[in-house]
Amino acid sequence: MSQQHGTLGVAVIGTGRMGADHVRRINDVVSGARVAAVVDIDADRAKRTADGIAGCTPYTDPAAAMADPGVDAVLIASPGAAHEDALLTAFTHDLPVLCEKPLTPDPASALRVLKAEQELGRRRVQVGFMRRYDTDYLKLKALLDQGAYGRTLMLHNKHRNADTPPGFTDAMMIHDSVVHEIDVTRWLLDEEITAVRVLRPAATGNAPGGLSDPQLILFETAAGQVVDTELFVNCGFGYQVVCEAVCEGGTARIGDDRGVFVNTAGKWGGSITPGFVERFEEAYDRQVQRWVDATRRGEVEGPSCWDGYAAAAVCEAGVRAQAAAGERVAVELIERPALYH
Repeated sequence: MSQQHGTLGVAVIGTGRMGADHVRRINDVVSGARVAAVVDIDADRAKRTADGIAGCTPYTDPAAAMADPGVDAVLIASPGAAHEDALLTAFTHDLPVLCEKPLTPDPASALRVLKAEQELGRRRVQVGFMRRYDTDYLKLKALLDQGAYGRTLMLHNKHRNADTPPGFTDAMMIHDSVVHEIDVTRWLLDEEITAVRVLRPAATGNAPGGLSDPQLILFETAAGQVVDTELFVNCGFGYQVVCEAVCEGGTARIGDDRGVFVNTAGKWGGSITPGFVERFEEAYDRQVQRWVDATRRGEVEGPSCWDGYAAAAVCEAGVRAQAAAGERVAVELIERPALYH
């Protein structure tokens, strides 16, 4: 590993909203790493991002950045369709990768990445499912793992956004939004999702034409648990994420009381975060720090290529369920390889 001053040289691929935020995070927040290279198909944007960061080289080609001798690891924050090529290139250089979700946009390409990593004989990839690093989700996970309230029977989720960007589609409601509930369901329950249903309540007038919003997403797990998610991406008032576990001996709920709750002059209440970056900023910081620390130890931890593949398979079933008028759609998964047990 070629490290300058004992730090991990990271190439950040993609300098849009998430990539630029990760550049800032590595440069200003995370310890033990530096931004050694940035990559964007827009050469001017790559150069603007690199300007002012000592020792950072801008590129338009991910392969060229990965061949840079100052690069020890890769953070992929480009659009999902570009992930497969970037991941396979990283494998040829044996570089550890933090890949923003999705691993890839569909299970077929995710499976190709998974098989390529298997051929290496060891993990190289951590997938960026940041909710696993959120303080509240970590507390809930610990309670469920300890069996504090007995066996978990159900999860109730709420996932609300104030509004959606132009061009947001029904399929994106699955791939870009409820994919997080897919991952936390698998993680919290330590079970695979085996089937999906999608119900469509009366649509809000705030949704753009052609978008069916809200939707109610139902998951079944291999252990027989049922999970529901209210997905409302044009609620108009802010960003809310809530998860309640219903167990044999009690319930545990997170997401209701972020920040300060006040009572004053005949009013009561608190604030609602405007978006996911603000709500999960601490989780993103912790995720990247943990990745840097593990990489410097020569280890890979966190969500794996299997988790990325499984999420893609459930998303595919979810999109089919959107068109199935409430019918149950089975999730198709290969047998889990030994590398990911």
